[in-house]
Amino acid sequence: MTPDRVVWLVSVLLFLCGLAALLLRRQLLAMLLGLELMINAANLNFVFYGREWSDAAGWTSALWVLAAAAAEAVVGLTLILALNRLAEPDTDSVRELEG
Repeated sequence: MTPDRVVWLVSVLLFLCGLAALLLRRQLLAMLLGLELMINAANLNFVFYGREWSDAAGWTSALWVLAAAAAEAVVGLTLILALNRLAEPDTDSVRELEG
């Protein structure tokens, strides 16, 4: 197997695991972790092809996505902790908060 096929296979497996966690789990923290897995699957491709083509744009894109994912994780965890103070957070209680 060539290295690019291995990277694609690992990336697809990571993405599918993240998608399964996002769709099948009812806990907000598990859904957030699934979303982070999906983002890291995309970052894996950015870094691999940036190295493969000797292009700094892949590395730069991966760093920007990593920074955005970190900010998203901070906001998501803050919201989950705020909801956890009220009651056990799940997706149904968040739907009730819509205004």
